[in-house]
Amino acid sequence: MKKALITGITGQDGSYLAEFLLSKGYEVHGLIRRSSTFNTERIDHIYVDPHESNVKLFLHYGDITDSGQLTNLIYNIQPDEIYHLAAQSHVRVSFDMPEFTGDVTGIGTTRLLESIRRSGIKTRYYQASSSEMFGDAPPPQNEATPFRPRSPYAAAKVYSYWMARNYREGYKLFAVNGILFNHESPRRGETFVTRKITRALGRIKIGLEGKIYLGNLKAKRDWGYAKDFVEAMWLMLQQEEPDDYVIATGESHSVEEFLEEAFGYVGLDWRGYVEIDPRYFRPTDVDFLQGDASKAKRKLGWEPKVRFKELVRIMVDADIKELEEMRHCQDVIRKLSNKK
Repeated sequence: MKKALITGITGQDGSYLAEFLLSKGYEVHGLIRRSSTFNTERIDHIYVDPHESNVKLFLHYGDITDSGQLTNLIYNIQPDEIYHLAAQSHVRVSFDMPEFTGDVTGIGTTRLLESIRRSGIKTRYYQASSSEMFGDAPPPQNEATPFRPRSPYAAAKVYSYWMARNYREGYKLFAVNGILFNHESPRRGETFVTRKITRALGRIKIGLEGKIYLGNLKAKRDWGYAKDFVEAMWLMLQQEEPDDYVIATGESHSVEEFLEEAFGYVGLDWRGYVEIDPRYFRPTDVDFLQGDASKAKRKLGWEPKVRFKELVRIMVDADIKELEEMRHCQDVIRKLSNKK
C-alpha cells in the first residue's frame, strides 16, 4: 500500500486529491492547522474515526511554518509521495499580507523540501505551482513561457518553483512542478471570484441577497474543474523521470463571461445584480491567462473532461441546492419551535 502526505488537505484541491488517492488504495496522511473551530468540512465525508478498523485517512496537526514538525512527520510517516498544496493562495489578499504570503507560500516550500532532504527518505514530491507566475506574459502560456509575476503570491510561487527545480537538480529529489491554471468547483473558497459569483447567485435566486460586488470584470482566465486537475498531479508522480507540466483547458473566458453563463443558466440578467467595488481591484493585475497543456496530453495522457459551461453549471447547481437545503432545515426548526 502506497502512502501519501498532503499539505493543505482541507482545501479544495487537497480534498479532491485525498478522495482520488483513497480510490487508488493509498494510505493518505494530511497536514492540518490547529484551530479553535472545525475546518475539515471538505473532507468530513471521507474521514473515518481512527479507532475503527481499516482506516486509510490520517490527519496530523502541524504547520508549513514549523520545520521541526515537518521533518518529524515526514520521517515518521515515510510517505512514498508528498503533495505540497498548502499556501496563502488568495492573490488579492497577498497584496495586503505580502510578508506572510512570502513566508508561507514561498519559504514554506523550502522548509518542506529541506525536511525531505534531512529525513533521508526516498519520496516523490509534487509542487503546486500556479499560472499566476506567468503574469503579463503573452498567451498561450506553456512550460517555456518566461515568468513575469504581478503579485506577491505569484512571486512567492516563482520562488517555490525554482526551489523545487534546485532540489531536483542538486539533490536528485524526484520533484515536479504542476503549473495549474485556474481550477474551480463547488468546494472553491467563497472569497474566490467564481465561487463568490455562484454563491451570491444562489442567494439571489432564493431571495436572500440582492447585489454582488466585484472588481475587474474584463480579466480573462483559463478555468477548469479541480476534480480533473488533481488526477494530473498524481500522473506527474507516476512518470519515470521528474518534469514540469502546465495543466489547463486551453480555453479562456472573462469574469463577465462567467457572470453571463451563471446568471443566464437560471434565467437572470447579471447586469441587474452586479456592482463594481474599487476595493476588489488589484494594484497590479493579470489581464489574460490561457494555458497550453499539449505537453501534459502528450506525456501524461491527460486532458480535461469538464469544460467551461459545464463547470459553471456544476457550481451554480451545487450552491443553489446547498442554500435550499439550508433554508428547508431552518423552516423545519422554526415549525418545531412554534409547536413548543
